[in-house]
Amino acid sequence: MSSSTKSDTASKHSPLSYNQYLKVNELKQLQICQSSPAHHDEPLFIIIHQAYELWFKLILHEIDSVIEFLNQDNVFKATFFMRRIVAILKLLVQQIHILETMSPKDFLGFRYNLNPASGFQSSQFREIEIAGGARDEALLKHFEQDPVAYANLQARWQAPSLAECFYKLLDRKGFKMPDSSGNEESVQQERITQLLKIYEQPEKYPDLYDLAELFVDFDELIYLWRTHHVTVVERIIGFKRGTGGSEGVGYLQTTLRKRCFPELWQLRTRIGE
Repeated sequence: MSSSTKSDTASKHSPLSYNQYLKVNELKQLQICQSSPAHHDEPLFIIIHQAYELWFKLILHEIDSVIEFLNQDNVFKATFFMRRIVAILKLLVQQIHILETMSPKDFLGFRYNLNPASGFQSSQFREIEIAGGARDEALLKHFEQDPVAYANLQARWQAPSLAECFYKLLDRKGFKMPDSSGNEESVQQERITQLLKIYEQPEKYPDLYDLAELFVDFDELIYLWRTHHVTVVERIIGFKRGTGGSEGVGYLQTTLRKRCFPELWQLRTRIGE
């Protein structure tokens, strides 16, 4: 056997290393600054947002699992993976504050190199909204020039949301949950009436109650992430317009009341009536 053949054979059977498995060298090449010379704080900005996108990818992966288990009436497994999603979201709420270690002046040192890119264009976060049940069809048109993102968003739009799958599961378990084809207000109120059976007797339906409360955690943490995000943005750039042309903080404030599970929030007012 020639020396080159021996070398090729050895390389094929060499043990997998940590860096190879995680593609560390490739990951470290993905932080490409737009400022020239590269501003000291731009790698911080890039890495934080790249980390968010990786976590968003995992959240979507877990949402798909939860939906699959809801469709199989496997409440235990759906609850297990919803806990993981909630744990990730708790981390994301805290992560945004690392940006506060930048001064407003330092951010302005590279901010305008980002135009017209904007966090508004995070298609994975939009997928999370759609998959959860907070849907705004008008947002899809902003991704028409990105074929991959647009196709993923369309697929999410056409698939049932977490909320829809949860309510269908409850219907199969004997709760008379209306479908979404009727009047929106009356559908919502009937859903609340059925959900109250679980919330007023949680000891009778502990598995369904726990799962429902994890959906509330999901909603609450996305709200907290939005709130912390808008506060951090205002602290760094005030009320400047967003790099993508939005109203910046003004726009972000309008998103704070979005809910994937509005019925699970509204029913609290009716408990004990």
